[in-house]
Amino acid sequence: MSILGKIRRYRSLLAAADRLGQWEAASRQQLERMKWSLEQVEMLKSSLEVPQTLADDFFQWKAANAIPSQPFVSICVATFNRAALVTERCLTSLIKQSYKNFEVVVVGDCCTDDTAELIGTIGDPRLKFINLPDKPDYPSDPQRRWLVAGTRAMNKALSLAQGDYITHLDDDDEHLPDRLEKLVDFAVANQCDFVWHPFWQQGPNGDWKLNDSLDFAYTQITTSSVFYRSWFKKIEWNVNAHRLLEPGDWNRFRRVKYIGPKAMRFPEPLLRHYRERQQMANGK
Repeated sequence: MSILGKIRRYRSLLAAADRLGQWEAASRQQLERMKWSLEQVEMLKSSLEVPQTLADDFFQWKAANAIPSQPFVSICVATFNRAALVTERCLTSLIKQSYKNFEVVVVGDCCTDDTAELIGTIGDPRLKFINLPDKPDYPSDPQRRWLVAGTRAMNKALSLAQGDYITHLDDDDEHLPDRLEKLVDFAVANQCDFVWHPFWQQGPNGDWKLNDSLDFAYTQITTSSVFYRSWFKKIEWNVNAHRLLEPGDWNRFRRVKYIGPKAMRFPEPLLRHYRERQQMANGK
């Protein structure tokens, strides 16, 4: 082969090697995209579904665990830099409950204000506060962030709850003073696994409207209007609920509903649900 032929062949081989390198790089990118897509599918599945084995586990647990006549109740509160609201409104309404057999588990989502100090001044042994040491990576989009904000703090509170029944209160809301007493009596009398109730909801002008909560459905229940048996700690808040454009609380309660618990509506409003900061910012 002539020198010119060898040069041409060499250049051809270089071009082929370059094309092969480009193909390998494109293949790696495609593989990464496919891997990412599969991860997203799994995330969405965990936000949508509850395995049948988990439902079976609930009914086995239910058969082996009778409801006590005076159940111990855990009230879980997630908070972030609302020291005054959480102490003066939220926790005050809980400490004043007429039913006394309860604990309050407050988890700070990496609070940086004086929440710990103000909670410490309450001095009630039924109240415990834990502050998470670092801030989780929530979505950057404000609306999506609002849908799932507090997820990690809520799940931490659930993990610490020791009650036979568990309930919640948003850090800027308040429960009526006889709420626990009425829900305990109702749940025990009817052997309920899950109870929800109507609530007062603050409107744009500060007025109060009644959400009748007629159904176990989206917009009919909220974090602070439910009361359920301790097994449901296993159904955690999912930080990926925002991918479905679903509020984290409804995403969770929808999966609870899938299990098939004995769920009943208590007919009286027992919560004042104040307008949230995100709603105020959006003028809603």
